[in-house]
Amino acid sequence: MNQDQIIQTYQPMLQAIALKMLKCKADAEDLVQDTFVKWLSTDHEKVQNQKAYLIGAVTNTCINHINTLKRRKTEYFDNFHWPEFKNWFSAPDFSHLDIDAEVSAAFATLLNKLEPLERAVFLLKEIFNIDYEALQELLGKKQEHCRQLMSRARKKLQSESGKFSAAMSRKQELFSSFKNACNFGDAAELIALLKRDISIA
Repeated sequence: MNQDQIIQTYQPMLQAIALKMLKCKADAEDLVQDTFVKWLSTDHEKVQNQKAYLIGAVTNTCINHINTLKRRKTEYFDNFHWPEFKNWFSAPDFSHLDIDAEVSAAFATLLNKLEPLERAVFLLKEIFNIDYEALQELLGKKQEHCRQLMSRARKKLQSESGKFSAAMSRKQELFSSFKNACNFGDAAELIALLKRDISIA
């Protein structure tokens, strides 16, 4: 397909993804347009899967937009849905808390209890609100499989046991990219690291 055909084919899907994430039609349309403008300047020969590339790009753009609208620290975790994270950050004054240490502990729990694929689905769906259609393209897994992984991840996080672990350097790398995705909207590195862990699991 040429550029015009690609835009015509994927624009409705990208707008649907952006609308689900942003809950604002005007913002969704603007960010999809921005995504295509940036895509037009890329070297298309280096992109093996245009559809997956565009979904990743618009998802990253939406995350960035969401986070630029939020205040730092006090609203740092407003888009989180996992109660364990929210409970740690319910206090109105964070000055007495070591935020990195507290979130690192919660993140370590997630790493220890979930397999790499479960971890990827949980973080991207529950924390960043990426829908199952986009997860299917990003992770190469069918939507129904992603739903099953999500259900399994929630059950494991509620249990007391944990058997999975990662090297300290990998934990630090994942946690750093996770914070960057939350704070600066740069989810590309986090997605790449999650997919890497899936491939070597």
